[in-house]
Amino acid sequence: MPETQGLRFRMPPALRWALTAFVLIILVWVLDTERLIEELSRFSVMAVGMALLVSIAQVALSAWRWRFTARCLGLELPMRAAVREYYLATFLNQCLPGGVLGDVNRALRHGSGSDQRAAALHGVMIERLSGQLAMFVVALCAGVWLAANHPQFRLPDHQWGNGMGGGLLLAFAAVTLALVFGRRLWRRLQNYLSALGRDIYRGLLSPRVFPLQIGSSLLVVASYLAVFWLLASSADDALTITGTLTLLALCSLLLLAMVIPLTVAGWGVREGAAAVLWPLAGLPAEQGVALSVGYGLAVLLSSLPGSLFVFSRPSGAG
Repeated sequence: MPETQGLRFRMPPALRWALTAFVLIILVWVLDTERLIEELSRFSVMAVGMALLVSIAQVALSAWRWRFTARCLGLELPMRAAVREYYLATFLNQCLPGGVLGDVNRALRHGSGSDQRAAALHGVMIERLSGQLAMFVVALCAGVWLAANHPQFRLPDHQWGNGMGGGLLLAFAAVTLALVFGRRLWRRLQNYLSALGRDIYRGLLSPRVFPLQIGSSLLVVASYLAVFWLLASSADDALTITGTLTLLALCSLLLLAMVIPLTVAGWGVREGAAAVLWPLAGLPAEQGVALSVGYGLAVLLSSLPGSLFVFSRPSGAG
């Protein structure tokens, strides 16, 4: 699932694999393993099949969003090629550490054989940004709803002060880095940021484009939550309306946690977040972790068609 790996920083691949394994081992050690297995066994084959069908629509919609973004930047991208490349990127993101190498490969393949490599890269970056903005909005609404209905989610007042102090510290660090840059490098960075800013406006923020970008991204996020709901409803036939809203709110925060690119395909981070979030809503941690594992396996299965395109010819920007 592409949206959940947006941040990037350098970390050796072996360390990501080790961290993934370490977190999962810790969770198995801490949690009630028998109950976790019981929760996993409740997922029905039909629910998994329905989740795979949802994933087809999800990839098609995501590919359309990428094609729309590319066309806003003046790049050609046939819908068939967009779907193929998106499947390939999703498969690579599931197999390779960091969860972003598939998107990098998608941008490189789209820009190959043309003089518009920067625009192709920006197209993928903006398409990811659109998805993450929608995800942030949904997670923010989910957090507000949880805070209103589950008081244990509310943060103490002093934490706002800590957050402001952290923001000031980041601002100071940014100014320091700007001063450390040499004038020549700084000018190059300014030129690049200026070009990127123009493309972000054209591909995301312009009044004509923004509603379509956010609307399509909200539908993609809804498809992610639909997969969670299908698995959860198959495991619990007695889900109430309040229980369903709580579940979807928790899963929205879970998706946001997956943006942190510390592990492989979100494994470990997703399950660790579930182990923390579910008890805050008065639910067993094993239930959240089992749902997280089921979701991860469903995403992995849905990405397998991408393996058919590993050796395919890239689609140039045209």
